[in-house]
Amino acid sequence: MKVAVGDEIPEWDMPSVRPERMRTMAAILRDPNPVHWDRRVPAKLGYGDHTINQGPLGLSYMVNMLHAWTGPTSIRRIVMRFPMAVLDGDHIIARGRVTAIREHAGERLADCDIWLHRPGTENPLEGTATVVIGD
Repeated sequence: MKVAVGDEIPEWDMPSVRPERMRTMAAILRDPNPVHWDRRVPAKLGYGDHTINQGPLGLSYMVNMLHAWTGPTSIRRIVMRFPMAVLDGDHIIARGRVTAIREHAGERLADCDIWLHRPGTENPLEGTATVVIGD
């Protein structure tokens, strides 16, 4: 795979974050926080008539982007910050950019900045990732 510093990672698009997925993930994670399934709670916190997406779901959008780009066994490291909430109904686009290419333990690696982009606002999730890019 030909990859260079400054290359953009192909985007991964989630046209609408679905509240049904949040409820399912809350059940799987045994997450009792009602912000993920009861709209009244986030409304009291100033989020309007929306539920709040779980952090692992937001992270999974970026994992999907990286897997689509470099394959399902390529991720070596992810470090993430969650500065803003992702809400049901949001249009979210996982994006990234290669910041360095290096060799480590016999692997050719790309260090990347990655983020979730919500059109019209700030990025709700931001971080870095290291992936194997092969020869």
